[in-house]
This record gives sequence, C-alpha cells and structure tokens, in this order.
Amino acid sequence: MSIHLTSLIDPEHSSSGRRLVWLASDADGIPVGSVFLRLFTTPEKKHCAEMDLRVHPSERGHGTGTLLLNAAAHAARKDGRRSLVGQAEPGSPGARFLSARGFDEAVTFTFARLNLAGTNLPALTALVDRPHPGYRLSSWDGTVPDGLADTFALSRRAMDDMPMGDLDYGTVDWDVDRVRSVAAAVARRGDVLHTVVAIDEADGAIAGFTELVVAGDGTGDGQHYGTGVLPEHRGHGLGRWMKAAAILQARERHPDLDGLRTDTVDGNLPMRAINDGLGYTPTHQSIHFRLDLST
Repeated sequence: MSIHLTSLIDPEHSSSGRRLVWLASDADGIPVGSVFLRLFTTPEKKHCAEMDLRVHPSERGHGTGTLLLNAAAHAARKDGRRSLVGQAEPGSPGARFLSARGFDEAVTFTFARLNLAGTNLPALTALVDRPHPGYRLSSWDGTVPDGLADTFALSRRAMDDMPMGDLDYGTVDWDVDRVRSVAAAVARRGDVLHTVVAIDEADGAIAGFTELVVAGDGTGDGQHYGTGVLPEHRGHGLGRWMKAAAILQARERHPDLDGLRTDTVDGNLPMRAINDGLGYTPTHQSIHFRLDLST
C-alpha cells in the first residue's frame, strides 16, 4: 500500500508547548492515520516530547504507524529532545506496537470515577466535619485569593516527590504567575476551577491542596487535577479530608453533575487508598511508554 504523509499546521499553541501534525493518506487521498507531536517548552519538560499516534483499525499492519512514528521521532530528535512518550491501554494494539518498536513501559496510570448519585452524604459530611487539630479547610473558585497566592505557590512542591516511574518529566517550578495562568486557562475554556486547601493554623500557610475542574454548565463529569500534601504535614489525613470536602462541595453546588474522574500513578499507594476509601471505581488503565532518542 502506498502511503503519503502530509505535514499540517496546528494552530494550537500554549505557554507550555507547541504541536506538529502529520496526516497519513492512501493512494486515493483517503486519510488512514495521524500523529500529533507535542514539543514542550517549559524548562522541566524541554528535553522530551509526547505523541498521539492513531491508525484506522482497518488500515493497520501496512506500515502506516511506523511511517508516522518515524516522522515524529525524527522531528523530536531534530528539536533536541532526548525522549519520546506515547500512551496506550494495557494489551491494546497500540501497546503492542510501541513495545515492538523499542518503547519501554515508564509508568501506569489507573483512571477511576465516583458516581455522585451513589455517594453516602452523611458519611462524607461526618468525614469533612471531623476535627483535624492544628488545621482548617478553606476553598475558592478560579484564581487563588491574593492573600493566599504566595503560600499556595509554595505548596505546589507537594507534587515534587510524586512517583512517576521512569517518566523523566522532572519537577515543575511553580510561582504565583504560574498558578494564576493555570486558573486563567481553565476560565478561558468556560470551566470552573475549584480548589480546597488545608491551612496550618500555626502560621497560616497552606499545607496541602486539591483541585477540581467542572464544566461551566455544571453537567457531565468533573475532573480532579492535582492533590498534594507537603511532606512535613503528611500523616494527619489531610489528603482524604480535602478530597472529601471537594466531593461534598461539588455535590451541593452542582446538583446536575454526574460524577468525578481522577487518575493516579499505580505507584502512588497513599492516593490510591484515598480514592478507594472515598468510593472511586477504577475504569481503565493507561501505560506511558518512553523511547530513548539519545541512542
């Protein structure tokens, strides 16, 4: 089969990266596959790239995927990237394809969902109302209030030691401008960013946080973003406390919301235990595969 690759211009640009796109077509000009290559521009990820490669099921086995992969890998190397990352579900054709072409399994994520209609409100309320001596909860929508901005940015280092397997994404250097830009990006999409934090009453600093994004119309499923507790404040149940509060507030404020979705690295056992205890049900897994481009 004769396959032709066309390089397209992707208008999507953001502060964190840019994308390149290739479309694969057969001899009749019919599209049979594509690959999107994201080239990160943030310092912690500037050494790597991510790709989303897809081939129509009926067209697999004819070399289209290999042609698309070669185009993406060549462009990533040319741009100075040391690694290329792709995702696939365990046991899928995509997983077999990546493994056969030299990709290693870097880390596995488990995705889970909480059905809000089935939550035990009395139990959830009791969990949120349970005292945590020395700490109090606070929350806001959208951009962090000015009075908490500095300590909220500092609290983001709670994510620095999150287990990420062999996925060399590095750590994010958060500052006030960065946390505000994330909130602004969510608002531009028309979504609502809701944040719950645990505050250390001794000094008023944020000890941990959890973030939830809900569609502007309050329907469908909300998506959890980051949840983290600073190392010096772990062991007090703050993660479970904050996430329970976020669930309860979402249920009360968005009565038409169906559920909440989250994803967790399999090696992050404390967060997996929190999700299990709060009633999240696993839905599927995704493996992040990594190809070393430096060899």
